[in-house]
Order: sequence, then structure tokens, then C-alpha cells
Amino acid sequence: MNGRRAQSIDAGPVHDFLADLQDRICAALEQADGQARFLARVLENERGGVARPRVLSDGPVIERAAVNFSHSHGATLPPAATERRPELAGCPFEAVSLSLIVHPRNPYAPTTHANFRFFCAQASEPAWWFGGGFDLTPYYGFEEDARHWHEQARAAVEPFGDGLYARFKKSCDEYFFLPHRNEARGIGGLFVDDYAEGSFEEAFAMTRSMGEHFLPAYLPILERRKATAFGEREREFQKLRRGRYVEFNLIYDRGTRFGLQASSRTESILASLPPEVSWRYDWTPEPGSEEARLYEEFLPARDWLAEA
Repeated sequence: MNGRRAQSIDAGPVHDFLADLQDRICAALEQADGQARFLARVLENERGGVARPRVLSDGPVIERAAVNFSHSHGATLPPAATERRPELAGCPFEAVSLSLIVHPRNPYAPTTHANFRFFCAQASEPAWWFGGGFDLTPYYGFEEDARHWHEQARAAVEPFGDGLYARFKKSCDEYFFLPHRNEARGIGGLFVDDYAEGSFEEAFAMTRSMGEHFLPAYLPILERRKATAFGEREREFQKLRRGRYVEFNLIYDRGTRFGLQASSRTESILASLPPEVSWRYDWTPEPGSEEARLYEEFLPARDWLAEA
């Protein structure tokens, strides 16, 4: 989409919802970990923007989590935001976003990522759009977890139009993919980009619904897997697969590029990276192993709900 052109849009309700969602997600993750707490900061700039980066580290359950809220104003949209809408190049903008990542310590508990964002650009007429969604990156596959995740993803968008879940799932499978390795980052979820269909109120309602479904999608999986016994083999495989995560974020992720191009705080942007990672030269999983099963049965795109 090229953004919906309309009268000036008040970003205040989006700000309020995403700031409150940040508080609720951080509280839920602290409760799930049991010990670690988020380090919270509030950063303001001369243009009236505010950032609230929050990072949790070294917990017994969560090795690293970053849940970052920002509301920014800029004189010029960065290239990462205009490469698909050149008519907005050079325009001032307002952006509100909540971006989060959770890297559990236990290899049987999956990593997750979510992002919910709103842009408004001041061209000859204002243009606005929403984006975001959530995706799951398991290291060891469990079909009940995959089905639960996608059931929540479908429930988040199904009330807003027929076919939206299938459309956004397909976008997620295509976006979170590493072409240089010809493999997916995880099992997908929802990916909504440049969404300006219907009214502002309708598009915002769908974004709120995705945000409200994130914790019900993720927390039951984390609770099921966080105490599973594991050894050095599982830990090493987790670190290897985390390397794929780093590759994607630094090479392909548009949100990372936008943050760096917008001169956002570098440490807040890169807080999404896992704390321990490894790469191995010319590594392949042992045939018949659980590691091989991830590659063979979980990373290829699947219609999880048709198999329920």
C-alpha cells in the first residue's frame, strides 16, 4: 500500500495504547521469569520525541528480552521507509512503535519477536499506515506449540476480514526468510506491512487486536517449555540457530535499518540481538535427529491450522 491519504491523524491514541501494552508485556515477562527485572529508561529529544527502551538480562528463564517503545518526529523519512513509496521521500514524519524480542535461556523454549507501528507522513496531503505482527522462532519443534501460535494469530485478525490470516501468514513466511541460506527464520505468524485499508479506526482496531493477542500466544508456550531438561548439545544448537537470527536482523530487517538510518539510539536497536551466538563452518544436522526435524518439518512453510 502507498498509505491512506486523509486529513491529519492524531497519533495520541496509538501512543497511549502501545505505551500501555509495553507496560503489560514487561510485567508479564518479569512474572514468567520470576527474578530478573527490566532496566527502563526514558529518553527525550529536542524534536519532542520520546523513547522508552527496556531490557531484561540474565534471568533464570529469559536470557535477554528487549521491549522498546518510541514516538518520534523527523524532518525526513529514512530510506528504509520510502524505498517502496518514493513519493514520500524527503517528507517530515511521525512514527509510533512498540518492538520486542524475547530470547529464553532454555533451548526448548522458542524465541519470539513482535512489532506494532504507525506512521504518518506530511506530504501534499497527510499519508498514514500501520504495520507489525508477531512471529515465532523455535529451536526444537513441538506441533502443539505451532498450532497454538497460529490459532492465536488467526484469532487476532479474523474479525477484520476474510482471508486476512492467510494473507498475513504468507507475508510473514516470505519476509522472515534468509535467501542466502534458503531457509526460514522460524515458523512465522503475522506480518502486516503498509496497511491503510478502510478507515483509520478500523486499521487501528486490527493493530490493537494483534497487540492484545501476543501474550496469549506466547506465554503458554514459554510456560510449557521453560523448565524442560537440556544439555550442552541443545544449548549449542540454540546458539547456532541464534546466529541465523543475527544474520537476518543485520542483513534484511527493515526495522533495524530504519532505526539506524533515523539516528535512533544504537544500543536500543541492537538490544534485540541474542547474548550468546555461535557459527559453525559447513554444519549439517545429524539425520534422524531432533535438530534435523526442525529443518525438515518446521521451517518449511506449513498450513498449521489445516492440520489441527
